[in-house]
Amino acid sequence: MTSDGNMRNLGEFIRARFPLARKLGDEDMLLGNGVLDSLAVLDVVAFIEKEFRITVSDDELLPENFNSIASMAAFVRTKLEASPSEEPARR
Repeated sequence: MTSDGNMRNLGEFIRARFPLARKLGDEDMLLGNGVLDSLAVLDVVAFIEKEFRITVSDDELLPENFNSIASMAAFVRTKLEASPSEEPARR
C-alpha cells in the first residue's frame, strides 16, 4: 500500500472516530490540543496493527510517530518497509 493509501485509511479512521479531527488537515497536531489523548493513541495503535498487520512496540509510542495523520502514515510506511513479509490487510 502506498503512503497515500496509508494516510487515507488513517485519516478516514481518525476523522470517523474522533470528531475534533474532522476539521483538521493531515499535518495538523492531534496530540496536546485535545484531539487525541493517551487512550485515543492506543485506539489508533489497535487500528494500525489490525489494518496493516504490523506490531507497534512500546518504545515506538512516541509523540513524533502519532502527532499527526501524516506522521502516523510515515510511521506505518517505515514499519511496512522494514517488514516486507507482513502483508497489509485487504478490504
